Amino acid sequence: MSQSLRRLKKQLKRQVDQLHSAMLDFVNKIKIIIGDKQLRSRILFVLGVLALTRVFASIPIPGVDTNALSQFFSSNQFFGLLNLFSGGGLSGLSIVMLGVGPYITGSIIMQLLTILSPRLKAMYHEEGQAGRKRVSQYSRILTVPLAALSGFGFILLLQRNGVISGLSSLELVTNITVIVAGSILMMWLGELISEFGIGNGTSLIIFAGIVSRLPGAISQLVFSFTPEQIPVYVAFLVVALIIILGVVIITEAERPIPITYAKQIRGNKVYGGVSTYLPLRVNQAGVMPIIFALSILSFPGMIANFLSGIQNNIVQSIVGFVNGFLNNLFLYGASYFILVFLFTYFYTAITFDPDAISKNLQRSGAFIPGVRPGTSTATHIGNILTRLTLLGALFLGLIAVLPLIMQTATGITSVAIGGTGLLIVVSVIIDLVKKIEAQVTLREY
Repeated sequence: MSQSLRRLKKQLKRQVDQLHSAMLDFVNKIKIIIGDKQLRSRILFVLGVLALTRVFASIPIPGVDTNALSQFFSSNQFFGLLNLFSGGGLSGLSIVMLGVGPYITGSIIMQLLTILSPRLKAMYHEEGQAGRKRVSQYSRILTVPLAALSGFGFILLLQRNGVISGLSSLELVTNITVIVAGSILMMWLGELISEFGIGNGTSLIIFAGIVSRLPGAISQLVFSFTPEQIPVYVAFLVVALIIILGVVIITEAERPIPITYAKQIRGNKVYGGVSTYLPLRVNQAGVMPIIFALSILSFPGMIANFLSGIQNNIVQSIVGFVNGFLNNLFLYGASYFILVFLFTYFYTAITFDPDAISKNLQRSGAFIPGVRPGTSTATHIGNILTRLTLLGALFLGLIAVLPLIMQTATGITSVAIGGTGLLIVVSVIIDLVKKIEAQVTLREY
């Protein structure tokens, strides 16, 4: 009994010492961040630009019915996603209402074209940094027509739903010009953050838009609080913490494949013989399958909104069927889950090429122990990737429908735990912490 107590005391002391060491390390890193002028300037620059984006997001375009606007967004999940990418500017119809959405769409299109077009693929992979800069420039150029088309279509849609009063041709052109300029401005601010700050500027702008909505959602929960809801709120908080922990674990999870470099003798020296590993992420596709699935699933709703003004029995029956399908929570959630699952496999297949990995390993004199180089290596990596993608697809599908599950189970609609927003927040925070730690470690040495 006494030995068990001593063993327990040693374990507790070891854990306390580890916690104390971690706290000292954290305090030391904070001192380095505050004391280093360059690092402090980078962080202050990021905070200043993000504050500027929130100012722009609060400047609305004229002629907006705020009540009709809030009702429109509460009943349309697709435009809720666009509002996420705009940094919250779309829900208020601000001058930066599209935010970085067109730039993200342009980047996705160029990313897919680099896979489908041999010329762009060669430019991106073989020309090095210069080729990637040219592809990025094409994405910026593509942002302008995408922003113009999105602004024009969105204004017409809001006019039909009574959110915006009738605009003359000059007012319509002026508003579209302002919207395009605002989108380009947000894209430029994001690139400034990436160049002169820390982290990915586009992701940080989206992150700021998500976080800016939390105080309003929490205040709504506080004002509507009643003592009878305490068990629901406690359960909601516990489930939220478990979900966030699960997202962090799955986001960081990797499957290492051992790699060994063959020994090479040059003169009197022996090179190679080093063992390392190839990391395969469980969530290889990131958040893109959710974006694709939600876009596809919301497209019939957009068409139904445009056709709702046509007085025809056949058209109205089609509109009624589409609206009934989208309003059925079970059918909508099941379709959403299946699409996310399928798009996870699709996006992983087009962004990760086992054959290219196998060729690169063979060129560099590396091999997987127990697997022949070439086709066998590609097949081996592909089989592992297929099994990992199954887990990642189930994870993304569950995360995508979590807001629907939480709202149905708790009745709380102001804060939705799960979905694209949660993945973006977790990914951005992890990436930002890693980059700040890298800068601190560099200055420590």
